[in-house]
Amino acid sequence: MSSQSQYLAEIRIVAKAFIQLGLEERHSVCILGYNSVQWFLSDLAAIFAGGIAAGIYTTNSPEACQYSAEVSRANIIVVEDEQQLKKIMKIRANLPNVKAIIQYSGEPTDDSILSWNAVLKIGKDASDTILDTRLQNIAINECCTLVFTSGTLGNPKAVMLSHDNLTYDATAIMERLRLTRGDELIISYLPLSHVAAQVVDIYLSMCAGAAVYFADKDALKGSLVNTLQEVRPTKFLGVPRVYEKIYEKMQQIAAQNGFIKRAIASWAKQHTLQHHLNLINGINSKSWAYSLASSIVFSKIKEALGLQRCNFFCSAAAPLSTDIKKYFLSIDIPVMECFGMSEASGGHTLAVESANNLTSIGMTIPGLKTKIYNPESDGQGELCMYGRHVFMGYINEIEKTKEAIDDDGWLHTGDLGRVDEKGLVYITGRLKELLITAGGENVPPVPIEQNVKYELPFVSNAFLIGDKRKYLSLLVTLKTEVEPNNGAPLDTLLPSTQEALKSLGCPATTVTEVLNAGPDPKLIAALEAGIDRANQKATSRAQRIQKVAVLPADFSIPTGELGPTMKVKRRVVENKYSDIIEKLYN
Repeated sequence: MSSQSQYLAEIRIVAKAFIQLGLEERHSVCILGYNSVQWFLSDLAAIFAGGIAAGIYTTNSPEACQYSAEVSRANIIVVEDEQQLKKIMKIRANLPNVKAIIQYSGEPTDDSILSWNAVLKIGKDASDTILDTRLQNIAINECCTLVFTSGTLGNPKAVMLSHDNLTYDATAIMERLRLTRGDELIISYLPLSHVAAQVVDIYLSMCAGAAVYFADKDALKGSLVNTLQEVRPTKFLGVPRVYEKIYEKMQQIAAQNGFIKRAIASWAKQHTLQHHLNLINGINSKSWAYSLASSIVFSKIKEALGLQRCNFFCSAAAPLSTDIKKYFLSIDIPVMECFGMSEASGGHTLAVESANNLTSIGMTIPGLKTKIYNPESDGQGELCMYGRHVFMGYINEIEKTKEAIDDDGWLHTGDLGRVDEKGLVYITGRLKELLITAGGENVPPVPIEQNVKYELPFVSNAFLIGDKRKYLSLLVTLKTEVEPNNGAPLDTLLPSTQEALKSLGCPATTVTEVLNAGPDPKLIAALEAGIDRANQKATSRAQRIQKVAVLPADFSIPTGELGPTMKVKRRVVENKYSDIIEKLYN
């Protein structure tokens, strides 16, 4: 699309088609597919027509799709292709309110399924009258979007977001970033069913008049860098796993360099890291060494990654480890963290250059409020949010809504945090994830897991155990190849993992070989050495890991241990590997 006016015209055409196909006001259009122009148009057309947009994760099972369609009272389901259509066809008989199914990629083989071109024809032939009436009837405090939280067990909660929730938060983020209208280029690749991707890709881009480019389906499997090189975006949003993968790739490349190149890189990284640490501490001393490193060494790295025009890097959805942040600072890429949740329309705090350090998640976005509920003597307590971005409630879940929003309108996040004297916000743990040992010690697992992964580069996932236990133990997975089609882990170790194990005297090429007749003693010794190094960062003896076990397969979305944004589902892992866990304590 070449202009905003053309974009609006396309939205209106699709909205008119949805009305003709039977979309009732306050009923939904469910969208099941990878990021695309059609996803954007379906989302906004549903809203224009007085309906509700409801994105469904492409990894959902047919049963999960049915739940989303039922809860949202779907009249129309939009799918990407034959693969996603098969899920809907399995449950179609159970969805009497669904009046039309649309496939936007490829030609449907079933006559009852509408193609995207057929939808456009219906919309072009329809009158504007009903659409204009529906637009006039929309109230800003009505629900326009449903976002499904990825529950670890049971059905997800459906978060109701209003027109005002989304437009206010997107505008507030735009003002905080001081975006220049019409100058921004972004890449859409994170799942649009997730609120962060929706707010940035659809709504923030609209506010800022940004150009949006769509990555290939396999972006998270390695092709993202190709899109980056082609588009050269001005802003980049990633989840921690994306930054970790870039870090891992850079480490592999560095290991292949000769002595002189490695020495130059080490010198450049040292001075660049110090420059950024000085900035964080309020010292703006641009040394000749940093200027040289930035212009000669790191400008080439950014160009190779397609990031030479990018002036803002953001990490969302989960904490990014301090060590990874330091690495990116050392190559002149300051990654800022933001914090939010589905129930807060995506964004609540945001770090920018003037409000950032290695451990905070930035400052509260102007216009919003943060408070710490029931703080301890050290200032830590539950992080609570207030503002026009706070959601309407969970659909059909009054009691759960009351648990989330108190009588004064504060949203309780379930995260432990604190706010310092400068207004910087810190997340120190998650109430539900907090491990409380048998000795009564509170242990936040994520920082400890991140420390282990940094010390042991061949470890893909580290999972801390210790709730109601006498000591902490750790489950680890090794980095392996993945199934190209769905990302499920394979038994074959990555070449980098094989090299790392070979250097330890363990010549295995598969996880099975590593675990045959018990884990290889040399590997266990290396794991224990890495854990010992991580334990040196522990704040107390109770936060030190004492035992470790290697799991037979890595975590992934298709095998259920990871959610759509690559966050670990802790209860799923605990249930799946309960036998291995018990052996660590018996």
